[in-house]
Amino acid sequence: MSESVRATGRTTAGREGRPERTAGGGRRSGDGGRPERATGRGRGAADTRRGGEDPYASLLGLPLSSDLNRIGEQLHALARAQSTLQELLQAVVDITGDLELPRVLRRIVRTAMDLVGARYGAMGVLDEEGRLLDEFIPLGLSAEELADLKGVELPRGRGLLGHLIHHPEPLRVRDISRHPESAGFPPGHPPMNTLLGVAISVRGRVYGNLYLSERKDGQPFDRHDEGVIRALAGTAGVAIENARLYHQARNSAEQFQRLLLPRLPDLRPFAAGAAYRPASAPAAVGGDWYDAMRLPDGACVAVIGDVVGHDLRAAADMAQIRNMLRALYYDRGTPPSTSLTRLDRIIHSLDEAPVATALLARLEPVEGAWQLHWSSAGHPPPLLLLPDGRVRYLDTDPGLPLGVAADLARPDHRESVPVDSTVVLYTDGLVEVPGQSIDEGLAELAATASRHAGQPPEELCRALAEHHPSDGHDDMAVLALRTPPLTGYGRT
Repeated sequence: MSESVRATGRTTAGREGRPERTAGGGRRSGDGGRPERATGRGRGAADTRRGGEDPYASLLGLPLSSDLNRIGEQLHALARAQSTLQELLQAVVDITGDLELPRVLRRIVRTAMDLVGARYGAMGVLDEEGRLLDEFIPLGLSAEELADLKGVELPRGRGLLGHLIHHPEPLRVRDISRHPESAGFPPGHPPMNTLLGVAISVRGRVYGNLYLSERKDGQPFDRHDEGVIRALAGTAGVAIENARLYHQARNSAEQFQRLLLPRLPDLRPFAAGAAYRPASAPAAVGGDWYDAMRLPDGACVAVIGDVVGHDLRAAADMAQIRNMLRALYYDRGTPPSTSLTRLDRIIHSLDEAPVATALLARLEPVEGAWQLHWSSAGHPPPLLLLPDGRVRYLDTDPGLPLGVAADLARPDHRESVPVDSTVVLYTDGLVEVPGQSIDEGLAELAATASRHAGQPPEELCRALAEHHPSDGHDDMAVLALRTPPLTGYGRT
């Protein structure tokens, strides 16, 4: 018996010429030829082995080294995509959290640059016809590069920029100079070779285009970059639309409020000024108001007030209270406290009595001097600017707001006011800051008034409204009256 027979316990000679199964499970031909599959690998494997290549094959039919490289590339791409997704989600939160359109546009450009590592970025806003760029917001230029471009007109939408306007599909360019529609750069423009452009749509209409140039790693923009910026462009369109709606709502609210406020009449010989600023929140129509009038007896009456609330109801209540009070204080000789008490009783007779603060004051000639005669319904005190530069508040008991207790008596207050003094009335939106003592806001307001005391009342009011210490979340009104000489006035 041969060695092979003893080892396997089987003969290798076939019967009737039929192939017999070998120890390895393969089959020999009847003439004793080589097995085609001796170890579970076919002739291809044997040929590969003879060629000197890796004899081990993966389940994918590729060499193991190729598999590992591909898996590594996929893991790297997955990690990059995950990191980009997190950055994109944070960018969405940041962009949509802002409602001021100029800041939104700049934030979109900056975010796009950060997401793909671009050195330069810009936002081109289209004109009403959608044919040219009406606004161009570039970012990434250094101080030297900006200086080199001084006097150069901003792009209007020609060349490659125009291509994206007329063909609003994502545009990736490896070499700007070789693109058939490239128009070149103006003198002083920094060199740029690569470009990634994506259109931004708002309500189905192209609002503008986002342009990026020059990745910081020197590589051209790839499909991954394009996908990220396209996703950002979708969010950008929503953020832009929100900012535009906010702007429209705020302008409408401000216009509505101003229509309710009176224009100051001719108060000569008194010099007068007033200012109103709406709240920063969208559609936050408020209840602040002011009014002033010359009376037949030569006095000048002024009122400042604030209805509680920030909605259309507060604005409507404000208009109603202002008109009622105007009729009441026109009655000559009536003390301010009496007018406020009568108004409070009328308010309590309404179905839904509003709550409001108010300060009613009269500047009247008394014994050759001016006298400020006023009464307050829960309102901040008047601010007096004297001719010698001193500034002080006329602190008194403010009393209860209107709409709280109509039967309680309201006190009157009087203060002698020299010629060429300025009396400033204001609402609490000018001085209140959440979490801060109102005394701090009052001190800042007095300091601002002192710096601008020599200006005409109109400019003084504008300065107080623009440089107020508050956070702007409440609407604000301010009114200023300056006392004239008493020549020709009653001296009794």
